[in-house]
Amino acid sequence: MILRLKNKMTTISIKAISVNNCWRGRRFKTQEYKDYEQELLLLLPKIDVPEGELLLEVEVGFSSVRSDLDNIAKPFIDILQKKYHFNDRWITEIRMVKIKVKKKEEYIKFKLTSR
Repeated sequence: MILRLKNKMTTISIKAISVNNCWRGRRFKTQEYKDYEQELLLLLPKIDVPEGELLLEVEVGFSSVRSDLDNIAKPFIDILQKKYHFNDRWITEIRMVKIKVKKKEEYIKFKLTSR
């Protein structure tokens, strides 16, 4: 018998580890990340971020199917936080979508709204 659980989530009783606790020693930004941060800070439009709990919706156009969607989350959120002067602890929900695009057509779409 195969048990199918529709719309149910599996619960694992463990405290999730933060990316900050995954490595020993201090980490330094690469030049590539510094360049990316500077360019993204210039490209991000002026928006008002609501106060309180936030929902972050992100759509990423990748030209490589091998790209991992979760790998862009932390640096992107850190840059949003820097640009819009909010603390990312207020992001209580993230919805991310990966879209396959042609080379040179990569993009990031996002929306920050109240929850």
